[in-house]
Amino acid sequence: MRDIIQLPAVIFLIRHGETAGNAARVVQLPDVPLSARGLAQAHRLAQRLAREGVAHIVSSDFTRAAMTARALHDATDAPLTFEPLLHERNFGDLRGRAYADLGLDMFEPDYAPPNGETWPAFHARVDRAWTRIQALAAAVDGNLAVVTHGLVCRSLAGRHLVLADGCIVPERWDNASLTIVECPAPWRVRLLNCIAHLGDLDAAAVDSAAV
Repeated sequence: MRDIIQLPAVIFLIRHGETAGNAARVVQLPDVPLSARGLAQAHRLAQRLAREGVAHIVSSDFTRAAMTARALHDATDAPLTFEPLLHERNFGDLRGRAYADLGLDMFEPDYAPPNGETWPAFHARVDRAWTRIQALAAAVDGNLAVVTHGLVCRSLAGRHLVLADGCIVPERWDNASLTIVECPAPWRVRLLNCIAHLGDLDAAAVDSAAV
């Protein structure tokens, strides 16, 4: 009888599917749902991971992330919990406004959005989210899926994960993209910002906004 080889667990880091706000380049509010296209993306992602040993799903509770996570839950029957630390950066009074109407670069390092989060405050929150993710990954018997937002993915990749030689942190993370992180530390990235599962669905994709 052959020995069963137990593969190391992984974290599936996922950006939510597309919304109408992504397509229109609008700074998004928490309750914006997935568009029809975003739902299709979420289902393609769920199909890709349906037999990949997802043992637990943790998600931002913003509507666009929660809908993406529920599609994965339906495909895997894995328990689903919500974690507010995984929210997108809070852009305060800018939310709901079109990028073209802002008259400024809201991603500029020193810009502090009115009634929102500065970059240092956002990164500090993501640090706390990462602590939570590590604890969950250690506790579950299998793979952990984390459903969140583009800037959270970028912060994690740039500050906590080890990318392959020659890879750089993407400026923009694709909707319904999959990043695979090997457990445990040093948290090497096996696959980065992959949308192969979307196939022809993204053949005519627009350039979605970062958040």
